[in-house]
This record gives sequence, C-alpha cells and structure tokens, in this order.
Amino acid sequence: MKKLIIALAMIFGLSLNNNATEERKDGETLTLRQQKLVAISSLTAKGDLGQLKTAIEGALVSGLTVNEIKEAIVQLYAYCGFPRSIRGLQTFTGVLDARKARGITDKRGQEATPVHSNRSKYDRGKAILEKLTGAPETGPKTGYAAFAPEIEVFLKEHLFADIFERDVLSYADRELVTVAVLTSIGGVEPMLRSHLNICLNVGLSPGQLQQFVGLINQSIGKKEADAAHIVLNEVLKSRK
Repeated sequence: MKKLIIALAMIFGLSLNNNATEERKDGETLTLRQQKLVAISSLTAKGDLGQLKTAIEGALVSGLTVNEIKEAIVQLYAYCGFPRSIRGLQTFTGVLDARKARGITDKRGQEATPVHSNRSKYDRGKAILEKLTGAPETGPKTGYAAFAPEIEVFLKEHLFADIFERDVLSYADRELVTVAVLTSIGGVEPMLRSHLNICLNVGLSPGQLQQFVGLINQSIGKKEADAAHIVLNEVLKSRK
C-alpha cells in the first residue's frame, strides 16, 4: 500500500511530506518540473529502478520532455558512475517503449545547441565554474587538484564544459540534479556543501532547498534527508 501511495504521488505531484510541496511562508517553491528532476535523479543514483519508472512516467505526464529527462540521467554518470546512469537510461527507454505501445507520443524537446568557440574546453569549463561559484579560479592548485592535476583538468574540460555547457537544462536544473545525486549516495558532504552553495548562487532560494530536502525524504528516505538537512543548515548559517 505504501508503494502504491508513493507511486501515485510521483505521477500526480501529490505531497507525502509537508516539507516537500506545501506553499511556504516565503512563497518560494520548486516548480513541479524541478521536483520531477529531483525525484528522477535521486532514484537513478540510488538504483531504485521500480520507483524510477513511476517517477519518469509522472515527469512525462507533467510535461517534461524526453531530452530534458535524458539530459539529467546522462549528467548523473559524472557523479555516481556509468552503471547507475546507464541503468537509468535503460529504464527510461523501457518507459518510452511502453507508452508508445499505448499510443502515446512523448515530446522530444530541445536539442543541445552546438558550441562554436575558439577557446579551449579547459578555459570554457573554468569560466563556467567561476560563474557557478562566484569565485575566480586563480592561484596555485591545492588539495586533490594539486595531488592529482589530471582530475582537475577532467573536471573543467568534461564536467563543466562538455556537460554543464549543454543548454537543454539550466544551471539551476543541473545543480538540483547534482545535489539530488550527492544526497542520495551519501558520504560526500564536502561536495554537497559546495553544490548547495552553488544552488544559492544560481538563484535557488533557502526555502526551495528546504523543500528539496523534503523531496529526498519522500523519494529516498529519512536518513539521507536528515544528513542533507544538517549540511544545508550549515550552508545557510555560513552565508548570514
């Protein structure tokens, strides 16, 4: 019965948690589209393919395009690996095939705009990261970037140029996808802290991020939501 209730909530956007979808005092809530991206991303990262089917079905019903959903699931591999991302894509194609068999044609949506630039991918990725964090990427490398400079190059060239530069999803969309994955896999609180700060930098509000935590509680579980709540509170306090 519980799974049935969760399934109906994912399809029709119903609330199972007051923190997830209620109208907040500040009037700032995630859009239904954003809520669906969070559910899809978190369930893909967790590997809950049964609930993922339901979440994808609900996202399509609510108006997300095939390319928007596909873009989110593809992005996940950079944070939780190819196996989870590919299983998500396989689940997605299964949902699309089943809907097509029922006579439903889903909207493909916008394709990524080709990038024409004389700048290197490293420089483009660096510029995007600076825009996201609001901080210049200058000075000597420290920490993991100094220890393994190769991964710092991969990060800028691939994640922030090859992926974040694609305009099917906005920076805010991509950051919601990212924090959904990081919260779901757990044990990566420093990265979650960084990306929650980026969420605020790209226009998401504290109220929307509190709602995000409620959505994680709804789709993944209390343990993951509680851990994210602690990190979010730390981030909000540090910005006062």
